[in-house]
Amino acid sequence: MSTNQTESWGSRVGLILAMAGNAVGLGNFLRFPVQAVNNGGGAFIIPYLVCFLLMGIPLLWIEWSMGRFGGRSNNHSTPFILDSMSKKAFWKYFGVFGIFTNIAVASYYCYIESWTMSYVWHSLIGTFDGMTQVQVADFFSKYVDIDKSLTGIPYEAVVFYVLCLLLNTYILSRGLAGVEKAAKIGIPMLLIFGGFLAFRGLTLGTSGASAEVPGASAWDGLNFLWTPQYSSLSDPKVWLAAAGQIFFTLSVGMGTIHCYAAYVKSKDDVALNAVSAGFTNEFVEVVLGSSIVIPIAAGYLGLDWVKENAGFGMAFQTMPFLFEKWGPILSVVAGVMWFGLLFFAGITSSLAMGTPWMGFMRDEFGWGRLKGAWSFGGIVLLLGLPTVIFFEHGVFDEYDYWAGTVSLVVFALAESILFAWIFGIDKGWRELLSGSDLQVPTVYKFIIKYITPLMLLLVFLGALFTPIGNDWTGAFQSIFSGGGWTLDNASIFKTIANSGLHQQLAAATDPAEVVRLKDRLFYTNFARILLCLTFFALALLVYLASVRRMRTSTPSAGLRNTNP
Repeated sequence: MSTNQTESWGSRVGLILAMAGNAVGLGNFLRFPVQAVNNGGGAFIIPYLVCFLLMGIPLLWIEWSMGRFGGRSNNHSTPFILDSMSKKAFWKYFGVFGIFTNIAVASYYCYIESWTMSYVWHSLIGTFDGMTQVQVADFFSKYVDIDKSLTGIPYEAVVFYVLCLLLNTYILSRGLAGVEKAAKIGIPMLLIFGGFLAFRGLTLGTSGASAEVPGASAWDGLNFLWTPQYSSLSDPKVWLAAAGQIFFTLSVGMGTIHCYAAYVKSKDDVALNAVSAGFTNEFVEVVLGSSIVIPIAAGYLGLDWVKENAGFGMAFQTMPFLFEKWGPILSVVAGVMWFGLLFFAGITSSLAMGTPWMGFMRDEFGWGRLKGAWSFGGIVLLLGLPTVIFFEHGVFDEYDYWAGTVSLVVFALAESILFAWIFGIDKGWRELLSGSDLQVPTVYKFIIKYITPLMLLLVFLGALFTPIGNDWTGAFQSIFSGGGWTLDNASIFKTIANSGLHQQLAAATDPAEVVRLKDRLFYTNFARILLCLTFFALALLVYLASVRRMRTSTPSAGLRNTNP
């Protein structure tokens, strides 16, 4: 175990921007608008903001406090940050999620990030000039099919993925200084690009209406998102969707915040830092994120089209076509800005994903920045190539579900219990307020201890027992009437059993479809095996590190730090 303070942030501004960059990611622009549309527009906003205040902000405070506490004893990764807060040795294995999640998510997140790099290039060279909407959508489908090439670059998706990963690795090899510099460049550029596109979306009005869609209006999209619908407050589905979005938007439950916070000074104001990063993220997501894709798409294609076609792929399959309507010069500018802001949002997040692994290997095995960064890049490359090569077989989706969804909830639930109930809310509260100029409302002491863990438990149980059709009201009515509770294929239990795929296989009659479904089943299980092997390999490293600590420490130094 390292006994010296390894690195520190160069400035508070750099730290805040790096933390904001960690939180502000692709989900702000790609996932939030889709979630809002699919959950009733304005019906989503109120539950979303409530979840932000009752779950998002408390989790930010928990993770910042835990990270700084662990950093005092020179722990810069979640296994031993959690270990330092309890007398029970098993907590460090919950901390494995804080390394595993980042490696697994980075392996496919960098792939999405590479799409944005590629699309910046294609926007510059005019690839989308003259393409119809169908052709633009088809371009993306062929892009992710590595056997095809529309631009003469063999295996283009693989090439851009490797280039993107190399860039991430190089910046990480520069240490915190490299991450901080990237954030100081990336976040301002993101805000500038986003501000321009949002202004265009807000001023588009009805100017995009056509003979095909005479009623198209950008204002319809904005009104849909910003008109509150109080009936949503009684819909469990909307609440679960809102709570789920908090994980994606704030990067909580991953371990990156712990790692970043472990490098702050012992009396730095973590309460204010957490709030600053959180509200910066919310501004980007709620203001910029809701003012680009939906209004622009509604302004040209109509609100009904947006409601029917809202999805992750709109950013790549629809926006280049709409930008072409702005003329030969402005379309290039808009394309570069749109995919450029997505790139900056992506890379500031993916850089954060490398720091837990690097901090762990430096603390426990004495690895330097170069060795830590390039080993991270190598692991991500090996784990991520299947998401690129077998994208159409669902490997990408499996990674996203287990590492980017389920793992986040499990870890967040565990850390909230540890902080409030094992470490103790009184000690945790003192840790949060230590060095703070921010007057944290005392009510949050109650929220952190009771409300936040309860909400996390409900999110986890909701994922385990998702009712058929995600119809929670109907499920409760059924169980009270004696009809029982039927699980949806999207529930964790049904997902583990591959119930949906097995049902499709049983119903399939076309031989080609049978082959496709069998391939999908094979690669689904293949992806899960890879993820499990990665998790257990990391758990083994944590075990070896703990043995190493016991062998190299004196009897007094080997005791866990359980003081606040």
